[in-house]
Amino acid sequence: MRVVTGEAKGRKLKGPKTIGTRPIIDRVKQALFNIIAARVEDARFLDLFAGTGSVGIEALSRGAASATFIELNHTMLALVRENLQITGLADRAETIHADAFKFLQNGAPQARHKQGKRSTEASTGETGNVSNVTAPYDIIYVAPPQYQEMAARALSMLDSSPLVSRTGLVIVQIHP
Repeated sequence: MRVVTGEAKGRKLKGPKTIGTRPIIDRVKQALFNIIAARVEDARFLDLFAGTGSVGIEALSRGAASATFIELNHTMLALVRENLQITGLADRAETIHADAFKFLQNGAPQARHKQGKRSTEASTGETGNVSNVTAPYDIIYVAPPQYQEMAARALSMLDSSPLVSRTGLVIVQIHP
């Protein structure tokens, strides 16, 4: 697994040591970004169910203004942070330890990290709702765990969510 193109091109990303997480394969990631290339530069990118962070990192490498990574699994979130450091893209990234559905519902993450610093408001639970998000996301990538019927639920929640910009793009990965 690697960064395909952009400022971090060729950097190898660390993957999970378990079979429970199946990261997107490089050729599929490359095809995806070839399709959305014109929309990535300067975009606000949300990587929901981030896993290894491979897709959000690719967006940053290709010029996205920022990327937010939502992941509930502590081990996987640590891997996202490590991959951001490996690629040198952490300064434009925010990692949030949260249940993706709770984040979609009310934007109140359990712990937020921006540029390696913990946000006190979020970690103490004082953030209340999506209004804490300064601007909606231009591209939202949804890659829930397979075979758990989460994709349809996430799409339903995103359909009327203020997290999606008026001209936003929502991409759902059904199979790796």
